[in-house]
Amino acid sequence: MYVLLLIIIKSNILVSEHQNLFQNMKKKSLIFMSALVLISFSNLFSQQFAVPLEGFSRSKTAYLHMEDGTKFEGLLGGFKRSKGLIETVKMKNPNGKKLKIDPAKISFMYLPPNNLAKFSAAMEQAGNIQNWEKQTTVDTSLMNKGYVYFEKTPTKIKKKTDDLMLQLMNASFSSKIKVYHDPFAKETASIGLAGVDVVGGLDKSYYVKKAGEDAAFRLMKKNYREEFIKVFGDCDELVKKYRSDVKWSDLETHVYEYTQLMK
Repeated sequence: MYVLLLIIIKSNILVSEHQNLFQNMKKKSLIFMSALVLISFSNLFSQQFAVPLEGFSRSKTAYLHMEDGTKFEGLLGGFKRSKGLIETVKMKNPNGKKLKIDPAKISFMYLPPNNLAKFSAAMEQAGNIQNWEKQTTVDTSLMNKGYVYFEKTPTKIKKKTDDLMLQLMNASFSSKIKVYHDPFAKETASIGLAGVDVVGGLDKSYYVKKAGEDAAFRLMKKNYREEFIKVFGDCDELVKKYRSDVKWSDLETHVYEYTQLMK
């Protein structure tokens, strides 16, 4: 009887140990799988363009960096636009005085999105900051808070070249090619959540400026196959990989991989 009782006790101990071992293995597997998911999302977001935003907060600080090197902080009052382009930036200084600022005097700026837009911007930034290029001059601390980055750049519009204030779409991987939001662009289909675009929806055109070039030019979906070599032709590895199957939906990937390959 004593021997039988001892066997039962040992059996229970072994069962308990196996259960604990199984639970520990299960926990470790869950942690490992979670890490893989986070890495996957991080890599996904690291090569996505930003969300083009139009809704901005009037209660949070905007940061303007002027051409003369000075910095201006204040509340955004709004924009005066003409044909989709920013003509005047309306601001309030810390004393509440209303100001109208000519974009020609601004070099670049960080604007706070409104609450609805901020959700969409935050989704794009999620897990992304650690993957930013080390040489980026963009303030990652502000971008991590969902701020939207605009900069002035020479831009070809038909036969003319003008300085435009445009949102940079690939701030985290823009050392070789800068992709700017086209204010006139229409958007392809996207996946939405509660009225906010979360994934996808590439615009049908962007302004693109390669390092060393004088001005950004308009890159359009309908001409992308023909323009692919113009944009990426100096990278043999990328051309060899994608030339036979050029897709507009892969533009983000093309720009990201080009940046990695041309370091």
